[in-house]
Amino acid sequence: MKLIDILEKTAGKLGPGRAPYFVEVHVIKTLMVIGSEGPVGRGRLARAIMLGEGAVRTLLRHLEHQGLIKTSKAGIALTEKGRKISSELQSEIGNAVEVPRSSITVGSFNIAILVKNGARAIKGGIEQRDAAIAIGAQGATTLIFKGNELSMPLVNEDVFRDVPQVREMLISELKPQENDVIVIGSAHDKLTAEFGAIAAALETLKAK
Repeated sequence: MKLIDILEKTAGKLGPGRAPYFVEVHVIKTLMVIGSEGPVGRGRLARAIMLGEGAVRTLLRHLEHQGLIKTSKAGIALTEKGRKISSELQSEIGNAVEVPRSSITVGSFNIAILVKNGARAIKGGIEQRDAAIAIGAQGATTLIFKGNELSMPLVNEDVFRDVPQVREMLISELKPQENDVIVIGSAHDKLTAEFGAIAAALETLKAK
């Protein structure tokens, strides 16, 4: 089963009744947290993904239904299938990096994520911006790495002219390769900015 299909199934309804209060972005962040920290408690997870205890319980039930997690006295951990999905996610998107506020961002807090080989999926960056806004962020900035240059789609001028240090930081931290995409989620707080970046990255993955 494809990565996107599993994410969508996990975030979907298990049966009749109300749709869950979480979306694919919460599923991705949950897999990231459990994958990086090992067994975690439900309280820690609730804080990490900004959901209430009830929604987290439902999310964990969905993850368990897909065979992605297991629960023990030590906490919640990934199954072998969960580790494979987590590894596949990491092969598609990079780690989150905080970016200083500048002329290319739209919020007080800004988080950048690399999407590998995603350039063909980018039209103008509007879809990525809208995906970020839908999750609660202020917006998203989309950048394409091509010809050893980092640029904004449909913009001919150098958007880093006044902030070359931001370009250098993005390239140094995220290490983009030809046709990679960098999306920067922006919000009033760090976690929502990260959710915006994940949402924009997911939108790019779906269009690849």
